[in-house]
Amino acid sequence: MLESKQIGIWLTIGVYLILLIAVGIWTGRKSKSVADFTVGGRQAGAWLSALSYGTAYFSAVMFVGYAGGTGLKYGLWGILAGIGNAIFGSYFAWKVLARRTRDVSARLKLKTMPQFFELRYGSRAMKIFACIVIFVFMVPYSASVYKGLASVADVLLGIDYKICMVMIAVLAALLLLFGGYLVQARADFVQGIIMMFGIALLILFVIRSNQVGGFAGVAEYMRSEHGFAPMSGSNWVALWATVLMTSFGTWGLPQMIQKYFGIRDDQQAKRGIKISTFFALLVAGGGYFIGSLCYRYFTADQMAQMGQDYIVPTLLKETGLPTVLLGIVLMLLIAASVSTLCSVTLTASSTLSMDFIRPLKNMQDKSVRTLTKILCVLFIIVSYVVANTDTPILDMMSYSWGIISGSFLAPYVLALFYKKLSKGGAWCGILGGFCTAIIPAACKIMTLCGSQAPQVVKLAGFGPQFACLAMIISIVFCLVGSAIFHSEKDASVQEFFYKGLVETE
Repeated sequence: MLESKQIGIWLTIGVYLILLIAVGIWTGRKSKSVADFTVGGRQAGAWLSALSYGTAYFSAVMFVGYAGGTGLKYGLWGILAGIGNAIFGSYFAWKVLARRTRDVSARLKLKTMPQFFELRYGSRAMKIFACIVIFVFMVPYSASVYKGLASVADVLLGIDYKICMVMIAVLAALLLLFGGYLVQARADFVQGIIMMFGIALLILFVIRSNQVGGFAGVAEYMRSEHGFAPMSGSNWVALWATVLMTSFGTWGLPQMIQKYFGIRDDQQAKRGIKISTFFALLVAGGGYFIGSLCYRYFTADQMAQMGQDYIVPTLLKETGLPTVLLGIVLMLLIAASVSTLCSVTLTASSTLSMDFIRPLKNMQDKSVRTLTKILCVLFIIVSYVVANTDTPILDMMSYSWGIISGSFLAPYVLALFYKKLSKGGAWCGILGGFCTAIIPAACKIMTLCGSQAPQVVKLAGFGPQFACLAMIISIVFCLVGSAIFHSEKDASVQEFFYKGLVETE
């Protein structure tokens, strides 16, 4: 028999799920074309775009994997990751990228990042390479979302993590099958509101808990050995690698960039800067702050025994939250995870269907929409399988973000501002970043295959460091390569990209 507390939690979650499905059915009727399915007909306002961006950015991966991991390793210094996400990953990302990306995507009717590369550099091979990399290496990130929510459900609800992963997979699939971007964006709006209210209440109750002891307890913790404690040089390098990867990594992720594609106009893009930044500061700052208080609840030995993916879920359980708030917290994590999973799945699947398969089969719009939905379901199933491997959340996310952003951040961002960037330079940046970022992922695969060589195991844990290095190398290689490799064809391609206009969607 379920306890009354669990019944209250399930009822709260049930109300949320009904609301989400209602939004999906109502909005799904408006999704008629491929453009509606992938970029929402380019009619998203500031709130819709900003909250869709934020909910795609932050999921249970951040709340569970990163918040617990940074709290364990760096104490209160881990809050820098949340602040960095707000400043670099939201404010500057929107300030620098949103309006220019919206302009070029609207003029040229772009729907995916690979299409951006094909039109900017005149290279179908680059589009195909981007399709394959995005679809394949989005899977570890999607899998990390499953694991984050599953660990919470395991601790707070006592249900098997595999059952939880099946539930989130089914919900994400339903939302995408209802109608794609429009459904996802409106669902994200609802979920974004839930996340903001949920994290604000959670911070309040955690601070007031017996373990923390109110604001006086927080002040005492700041002065303790686990608060703002002195750190070694290697710890500072690792922390800043995490900050930079989780902040600037979003500048090269297709599921984040496509949020700019759907913005209605320039004015909405400007308004989205403030909304996105506030959301990130509250949600990411609050999430990392809660994780940084872990030493008020547990000893280092206790946390090592439970594993970093279970630190925050166990912390929430020990806080003794009221039933309704516990239900809201689970809604918050489900909301964050489902929205991120939908964004990642839609981006990966639409990229493969429109940019790789459609040109081979000469498919019509209706067939492409159907194929994209089928690929969404396939992607979700593959992600579920990968989620059942023995890989920490933080590692899976860093591999995915590192490889994709390391490959594509430079040729995307530089192309918005630097007209002399050539196709040869872009290829140098893409391949240089990819080869750098794939090293820790390759080492992790070797460990899963049985290799226990100390250097291999060590490199497998350096995902954030290699991700940052890959982004830097990619930028340098793009600029140097453009100075070396350029042709007359580059000029004509660039002319159309910066001044051309496509009339029909």
